Amino acid sequence: MIDRSLGVLRGGEVVETEVAEEPRSFEVFFASEHARLFGALCLVTGDRSEAEEIMQDAFLRLWERWDRVAEVDDPSAYLFRTAMNVFRNRYRRAALALRKTISVAPTEDALATVEDRDVVVRALRGLTPGQRAAVVLTGYVGLTSEEAGKVLGMRASTVRTLATRARAAIREKAGDPR
Repeated sequence: MIDRSLGVLRGGEVVETEVAEEPRSFEVFFASEHARLFGALCLVTGDRSEAEEIMQDAFLRLWERWDRVAEVDDPSAYLFRTAMNVFRNRYRRAALALRKTISVAPTEDALATVEDRDVVVRALRGLTPGQRAAVVLTGYVGLTSEEAGKVLGMRASTVRTLATRARAAIREKAGDPR
């Protein structure tokens, strides 16, 4: 609330008295601020209708609390802060909705995954157990030939030989001439 000093003449002497200024009504505040806020929000959002909606939300929030906001030193700053908060909340919600919409769509074809798995299983079935173990441990599990050799109880060079022969057999079945 802003105080004003008034000079009152008492017996030839000027006496200063303080008179509390009435807080602005919400309607007066709205009329003085809406054009400025709308222009700023148009620049921030890049969309007139979005700016209009955000402005309405911000003024509504201020109107609901006007008895407290009217007594703040700078209600305009409070209005702009509220509008920016509304903008950020709407932006976050839109981004979240977009992420949920995108993630709802399956990223891969389940049938293709099953078919690919079937092709791999069929290719592995045609290998000897040693070749199958060597190629799975080195190619799928990601072990080095030394680690796979320890797991299988054989030398690392044997694991490399078995994995090489297994890959050659798979390529031959697939028709790849490498």
